[in-house]
Amino acid sequence: MKTVLVTGAAKGIGLATAKLFQDKGWKVLSLDKQFGSEVVGEKVIFDLRDFFSIPKLIRNLDPIDTLVNNAAVLYCDELGKIPVDHIEEILSVNLRAPVALMDAVIPGMQGRKQGRVVSVGSVSAFTGHPDLWYGATKAALLNITKSYAGQFGSDGIIVNAVAPGPTRTDMYDQLPESRKQSVMKSVHFSRPCEPSEVAQTIFWLGSDSPEYISGTTVDVNAGSYPR
Repeated sequence: MKTVLVTGAAKGIGLATAKLFQDKGWKVLSLDKQFGSEVVGEKVIFDLRDFFSIPKLIRNLDPIDTLVNNAAVLYCDELGKIPVDHIEEILSVNLRAPVALMDAVIPGMQGRKQGRVVSVGSVSAFTGHPDLWYGATKAALLNITKSYAGQFGSDGIIVNAVAPGPTRTDMYDQLPESRKQSVMKSVHFSRPCEPSEVAQTIFWLGSDSPEYISGTTVDVNAGSYPR
């Protein structure tokens, strides 16, 4: 049985992804800093702001066949008035933690000559996003995806990302109504994406997509940002 580690697995895209992997027969390690009543697989309580402790965390878990970097933080702060603690949290959770997780799991994947990483980006990576540091970290994560795919492809490790558009999650719910209306004008289906739709894409990339699909970003946005 293969094992997947899903971060931000307590809700939204992470929870939907954990459910799908479990339904497909995988052992699921669900990581989040706190959980509600619904937990899929093995609960791993961990605060990704403590990215320096990630190597120790990974050493105490089962070998990881697929890593899903899903956890992220977003604040709707006004440009020029973003609190320093918000900036630090976004950089830690959205960027430094995914890199630390990849650095921690990839040596084991190298030893087995196989492994997959899927990181959850965003269409915000391609725009001048109102949430400055959120958009910046998502853009950086997609660039890092290319770097790791190139560095470790010869070891049988496949590294990709997805870029969801507006998705029906708690993060989407906290956006101002004016921004929701603006982005929905360009969506083909006039509705937000469902977390399960992103999860299906993550599962494909994290399980049986062709190995020649590596270092790429799959858009899941129904026209909300054509590129």
